[in-house]
Amino acid sequence: MIRKYDFLVIGGGVAGMSYALQVAASGKGRVALICKTTLDEANTAKAQGGIASVTNLEVDNFEKHVKDTLIAGDYISNEAAVRQVVENAPEGIRRLVKWGVNFDRRDDGTFDLHREGGHSEFRILHHADDTGFEIQRGLMEAVRQHPQISVLEHHFAVEIITQHHLGVEVTRRTPDIECYGAYVLNPDTEKIDTYLSRVTVLATGGCGAVYATTTNPNIATGDGIAMAYRAKATVKDMEFIQFHPTALYHQGETHPAYLITEAMRGYGGILRLPNGEEFMHKYDERLSLAPRDIVARAIDKEMKIHGIDHVCLDVTHKDAEETKRHFPNIYKKCLSIGIDITKEYIPVVPCQHYLCGGIKVDLNACSSIHRLYAIGECSCTGLHGGNRLASNSLIEAVVYAEKAANHSLAHLDEYGFNDKVPEWNDEGTMTNEEKVLIAQDVREVGQVMSTYVGIVRSDLRLHRAWVRLDILFEETEELFKRVTATRDICELRNMINVGYLITRQALERKESRGLHFTLDYPKHAYDQE
Repeated sequence: MIRKYDFLVIGGGVAGMSYALQVAASGKGRVALICKTTLDEANTAKAQGGIASVTNLEVDNFEKHVKDTLIAGDYISNEAAVRQVVENAPEGIRRLVKWGVNFDRRDDGTFDLHREGGHSEFRILHHADDTGFEIQRGLMEAVRQHPQISVLEHHFAVEIITQHHLGVEVTRRTPDIECYGAYVLNPDTEKIDTYLSRVTVLATGGCGAVYATTTNPNIATGDGIAMAYRAKATVKDMEFIQFHPTALYHQGETHPAYLITEAMRGYGGILRLPNGEEFMHKYDERLSLAPRDIVARAIDKEMKIHGIDHVCLDVTHKDAEETKRHFPNIYKKCLSIGIDITKEYIPVVPCQHYLCGGIKVDLNACSSIHRLYAIGECSCTGLHGGNRLASNSLIEAVVYAEKAANHSLAHLDEYGFNDKVPEWNDEGTMTNEEKVLIAQDVREVGQVMSTYVGIVRSDLRLHRAWVRLDILFEETEELFKRVTATRDICELRNMINVGYLITRQALERKESRGLHFTLDYPKHAYDQE
């Protein structure tokens, strides 16, 4: 079946919904919002800490936020992108509030601001400790009420459509690749439909599911990045995988692991060994408020030194009622596993959290493929550089959604529908035995990535990952060619593609920089093993 929409948005988090609302408001065309599960399962909803923006002008300013971002990114960031996000952040906040998002405020009506690791000032807007959920809730209500937006839940984008599907040879040197839409798996018919569009936007989120332990939901399989890469788009900085220092250590909870927000360290939480000993003074003068890459490596190092499987976060010295008020969901979660955080340490461990790289885009969110935009975590804007500053990701998504909307609306009249695109060839069958193989291969990808492409790397580890991923790639591509496409095999293909990109780009970076730390090119003496 062929469907036509002026705007095809793949992904239903803050980036995709912000874009959809803005282009729909223009009245220039119909919008399809493709969501592989339901809108409320997007990664945005898992973000606890908050969203960064300069709002208290008495003590804060844009230059401070810019400087903090550049420092956290190890000076790899694109300063133009940093300034664009920082300077447009207050307007982005106003837009979210207009769409119905509520942020906590003080009695005088001003925002109740938190401070997080790497920030020099209190500038984190939040809604208790479930800010992402509140943003997702507000945007979902606005999207569902808009008559120009069609929300297609449980639909899975398989490939984006380019000249390649018209029989034209497309390589990474082809200068004029164009996107005409996407092939999308329909859950009702189990067939792949052809979605033609004038503009296509990838807002598919991150890739945490390629690791054995992650704070991301299972749906974060890097779909947009893999589709763009197969279509010959430029993908950049994939080696910069952020491992959140403090996921709740609780056996059995790995996908997703429960996040203990950075705001808890900003609140005054202290990292300790299980015996109560502090250790961050050995690694950074900012102690527990150092940027995430430093804290994660420090915890990893201490765990290896002492042969322990977790460290602890201590807020027992803080007022108990204040802790419950600021972090009600964390308090409730920990209590459910027998830990009263007002009296006991929280067991924590680093795990995969965020991807700083992705589909390379310019200041208007344009990818290297014409008519294809990428926003949110699947994109590489240059904002994060070598390491994302806490709470910069949600505001990046909002700002770049606006830039993509403005640019695509300005050029929409130049684009038409390509009616020459063929429908998907769906020959093939799937057996139960093959389903078992797919499930096993998914587990193997996670084991390979966590073991060899984790917080601390080496050329030997990375080469081992490369070899194993290459075997999985060959086996999966052979299977994909002879079976009916289903979501599980498509996700496996995407995970292998993304794992390969992370590994290859990690091998290519011959230095320890930002989130990428390798024993072959150590940056700090204390980090050497």
